[in-house]
Amino acid sequence: MLGSGDPVEVLAEWLREAAGLAVAFTGAGVSADSGVPTFRGPGGLWQKYKPEELASPEGFRRDPALVWRWYAWRMGLIKKARPNAAHIVLARLEAMGLLMGVVTQNVDGLHQRAGSKRVVELHGNIWRARCTVCGYRWVLTNPPGDDEVPVKCPMCGGLARPDVVWFGESLPEAALSEAIELMEHAALVIVVGTSGVVEPAGSLPLLALRSGARLVNVNPEPNRYTGIAHLDVRERADPFFRRLAGVMGILLGQA
Repeated sequence: MLGSGDPVEVLAEWLREAAGLAVAFTGAGVSADSGVPTFRGPGGLWQKYKPEELASPEGFRRDPALVWRWYAWRMGLIKKARPNAAHIVLARLEAMGLLMGVVTQNVDGLHQRAGSKRVVELHGNIWRARCTVCGYRWVLTNPPGDDEVPVKCPMCGGLARPDVVWFGESLPEAALSEAIELMEHAALVIVVGTSGVVEPAGSLPLLALRSGARLVNVNPEPNRYTGIAHLDVRERADPFFRRLAGVMGILLGQA
């Protein structure tokens, strides 16, 4: 750790010094603090399946109704969740002009619910569906019921899929390009709640590091960025950002 003193004080100072050229890079650990289980978390009958069997084009071709029921179950859990301090503080920092945006590997939409405006979703959004026939995209306000799966396109009646990135698929070009642009212009990158092992997303903070940005790593366990970050914080997202809110005079309230 190159930063010295209280990590919260150091980050607050670095945010001010970055003068609006800061970016957050978030992963499953942020959502976990809102009660959203990680991708491989326990899920009753879903423990019988490997994620690779359900979150893949092959799995969808094999049984689209099963895949949709799995996503409906996940959507139900997410709908009950609330943005935590990490989501809220990042949104407030953007509103204060101290953060350019959030690049996230999460698909739950909690950053937007907290008020973040510029959210680059590398892996899509679980609340969107995409037609496999005509390509039409639309937002789902509720998890589809058993009688609604597999979901059909309201425009052409074709088979729809969750608008997320599955195993073996490339990241959306527009999202990846925007994320790269943010990283190349960042003076400070705050990595929160991710192991950094999923590629190509995990290499994005390293791009910023090579471009001269300071790197802050907030994660309870050692990860890819441990030892190379300028500030390494072994803490969960929610309690750390609660302390940051206090130092920076941010009222958390209710997102």
